[in-house]
Formats: sequence, structure tokens, C-alpha cells
Amino acid sequence: MKMNVPNMLTILRVILIPFFVCFMLCNVTGYDNYIALAIFVVASLTDTLDGYLARKNHQVTNFGKFMDPLADKLLVCSALICLLNNGLVGPVVVIVIMGREFIISGFRLVAVDNGIVIAANWWGKLKTISQMIMIILLILNLDGFFNVLETAFVYIAVALTVISLVDYIWANRQVLNTEK
Repeated sequence: MKMNVPNMLTILRVILIPFFVCFMLCNVTGYDNYIALAIFVVASLTDTLDGYLARKNHQVTNFGKFMDPLADKLLVCSALICLLNNGLVGPVVVIVIMGREFIISGFRLVAVDNGIVIAANWWGKLKTISQMIMIILLILNLDGFFNVLETAFVYIAVALTVISLVDYIWANRQVLNTEK
């Protein structure tokens, strides 16, 4: 398989995850959270950039279709587990967001098994953006007005997570009715 730039960016995102986790969980320097934040932001930006480049340069591949959403899930779930461990997010938020990812992954497997390809939609993109912003705000863990902003984005991310799940299942409900 020939590696194009979008696929290399997706792989980079996956490679950054252990470094992000290490800085989130290890207190080696006084700046660990800021280093973790920088890694998370870079990894998040690779998500935007790889999709843009793949579409712009007509370099959409099966590898990218499979690995890009998986890399996103790994990044977000790793961040949520670290934030939960550090007491910065509640378990219900983590369960709702990670539960959605498991449900959608299972749903996609059923769809693929039936020869159906399901494209991402705007609800899913908004969900991802809101989760990324929520995670950035929670890592920063600032006081004052930012506490309100953090809380607002937690609610927005959870709401968009549920809305995108319901929309995804409803829009693709024929997958559940397909027999082999």
C-alpha cells in the first residue's frame, strides 16, 4: 500500500496518543498538562488536515476510511479516561461518549458486513468538534468564567453525542433490517 500524506497524518495521530497519555498521567515536569494539551491540539488538527487533504487531492483510501475514525475514537477515549483519572470529568460523561463510539463501531461493522458504506454526517462532525473543545477546556482546567465554559461544553458535547447517535442509527436503520 502506498502511503499518502493524509494517511501519514492519521498514523501520526495514533502515534501521538501514548505521548499524550504519558503527559496527562505522569507528573514529570510542572508543565505536563500543557505539553499534553499541545500534543492533543496537534493530534486534533491532524484530523482536520488529513480529511481536507484527502478530499482536496482525491486521496481518499480504504485505509483512511477505516483508520481515520478509529484514530479519532482512540484519541478522544484516551483523553476521557485520563480526564476521568485526574478527576476532571465525571464517569457518566465518559460512559455516554465512549458508549456511543462502541455502538457506532458495532453498527458500522454490521453495515460493512452487508456491503453498506455509511458516510459521516454533520452531526458527527459537530460532535467531534464539541468533544475536542471540551477536552481542551478540561485539560486547561482554568478558573472563573472558564468553569462555566467547561461545563457548557460538557453538556454540549454530551448532547451532540446523543443526537449524533440517534441521527446516525435513524438515518441508517435499513442496516438493521438487512438479511444476508
